[in-house]
Amino acid sequence: MNLSKKKHALLLFFAITTISAQEIITDRPDQTESSSIIPLKSLQIEAGVFFQRDARAQANAHPSVLWRYGISKNFELRLLTEFETNKTISNSLKKSGISDLQIGTKIQLLKKKNVNTEIAFLSHFILPTAKRELTNDRLGIINKLSISHVISNNFGLGYNVGYDYLGTGIGNFTYSMALSVSLSDKVGVYIEPYGEFAEFENHLANFDIGLTYLLKNNLQLDISYGTGLNYKMNYFSTGFSWNITTQKKNKERSIITPQSRN
Repeated sequence: MNLSKKKHALLLFFAITTISAQEIITDRPDQTESSSIIPLKSLQIEAGVFFQRDARAQANAHPSVLWRYGISKNFELRLLTEFETNKTISNSLKKSGISDLQIGTKIQLLKKKNVNTEIAFLSHFILPTAKRELTNDRLGIINKLSISHVISNNFGLGYNVGYDYLGTGIGNFTYSMALSVSLSDKVGVYIEPYGEFAEFENHLANFDIGLTYLLKNNLQLDISYGTGLNYKMNYFSTGFSWNITTQKKNKERSIITPQSRN
């Protein structure tokens, strides 16, 4: 399984939220997708490196880039590209290249002033575009319902539930939940349990922590670490998110999540 499927099918699901007046809303570094979409006619680049190791293999993304573009106030387009290197521990067999592309959208279902809950739906199609040794060789789909709540000025809670189908079997049920804390106007931290029920049977449970630093209102740095709870796995990731806005700056208070997925 390539890193894109591994990360999104094995890892992804609940979001952490940070409450702030900052303008950038991200889907990284946590495993939960945010419940907000990016501003209209803005391009957001969320990029980073990702290093994961389990009992059988080592999988690296260097880099992983999520491209997001705001089509309307309730709709964004998304493209995930990754250059990955997979290495089998037993025989040191290494495979490198661009993984299968993911193209998708996020739709805002609920976002109102004076309401402390946001809801969004996200869907990605996985296209078998990679070379033979890296591709899943089948169409796949990733779906998530993302919900977040403002708890106070410094605390937020977000969660995802979803269903992934990678072309075989009956698919996987995924989940995550993240609690975030704003330590200052620039620094946020989060904790997050997440996992999946592969084929609705085999439960893979994980936990991660992370930190974000707001370098500018439209530029955020991040770092995160995760580990498996009922199986051998750990990962490390670091990266940045940069929003390029063509519209008038939006000063509205938002529910923000540092993820993703990447």
